[in-house]
Amino acid sequence: MSSMPDDLLTYRPEFPILERTNYMISNSLGAMPRAVYDALHAYADVWASRGVRAWQERWWMLALEVGNEIGALMNAPKDSVSLHQNVTTCQAVVASCFDFSGKRNKVVYSDMNFPSVMYFWEAQRQYGAQVCMVKTDDGITVPTERLLDAIDDHTLIVPISHVIFRSSYINDAKAIIEKAHKVGAHVVLDTFQSLGSVPVDIQSFHADFACGGVLKWLCGGPGVAYLYVRPDLGTKLEPKLTGWFAHENSFEFATGPIRYADPPFRFMNGTTHIPAIEAARPGLKIIREAGLEKIRDKSKRQTARLIAFADQHGWRINSPHDPEIRGGTVSIDMPDSQQVSRELLARDILVDWRPKAGVRFAPHFYNTDAEVDAAMAAVVEILNARPVSA
Repeated sequence: MSSMPDDLLTYRPEFPILERTNYMISNSLGAMPRAVYDALHAYADVWASRGVRAWQERWWMLALEVGNEIGALMNAPKDSVSLHQNVTTCQAVVASCFDFSGKRNKVVYSDMNFPSVMYFWEAQRQYGAQVCMVKTDDGITVPTERLLDAIDDHTLIVPISHVIFRSSYINDAKAIIEKAHKVGAHVVLDTFQSLGSVPVDIQSFHADFACGGVLKWLCGGPGVAYLYVRPDLGTKLEPKLTGWFAHENSFEFATGPIRYADPPFRFMNGTTHIPAIEAARPGLKIIREAGLEKIRDKSKRQTARLIAFADQHGWRINSPHDPEIRGGTVSIDMPDSQQVSRELLARDILVDWRPKAGVRFAPHFYNTDAEVDAAMAAVVEILNARPVSA
């Protein structure tokens, strides 16, 4: 296959690991931007030179500022995104706003959700949650009609992945949110595997909540997750998972019940994770400059390239063929896929392997077509080198 002109490759020098590695694993951890070195050095300089004054001069407002930078990438209104350490915490904050002891206590989600989120919602059974998990038929897609049918008048929360981590299937977020709203339920849309690879317009979706993290497609590293709360909900919900950052006057150090701040601080809790937030900014800047539509167009093209190669060799593809319902990853279950994954890693072709998925290949805007082809050629070479069974 021939390569196409690609102006997104102008950003390639900004990612040091690309100089020596075929990096096909942005669905797990995005490549680190070179500017993170400077960002963390600047953080250390501020701490070293300003000491406790850093809180007043920079650190206190950092979560709000970076929350708005992330929010802008998904068309979220200003001051509607709070920052947390991980998505499980984000969903716990949402859950703490609701009471599961009444008749409306049903939680509906898919067995294709990320397991960490499942573990959290399953644990809410002891507080009265009635958990309904809708199962996949093919291990690739979520049965939309069955999911919609499960959302009824008893449903309180629908925590659902926008893009499935195993298969990269794109859920019909609009249809799910529309049905939930029709029966008076709320949706928590997990955009971890979409934002930065698949365009997200949170206002167009009419989402109640959205959450995700920056360490994958947003190239922001671990330790920063985001929680969007629809502004009309944000002014009235009262999270029970809270802390001093959520107080309307934190430095009053008042005793007794909290008096909630305005969003987004209202949905924060304890002291924020400043080094991780500083490290997230260079990736967000590059993604914003590169443009989400351009990134998506390239992603569709390169994932199609992977699928065409896999089809030629008769390997099982555990991702949708249709680019309109496929995110940025292609899961390929070739023979001996787990061993193939290990061999690829040994060759500095970075991928991962997941049960019921196979090898996950996730090219991003900084990858070349030649790297996609080289990864596939390496798979063929590895399979051809296997011992011939007697």
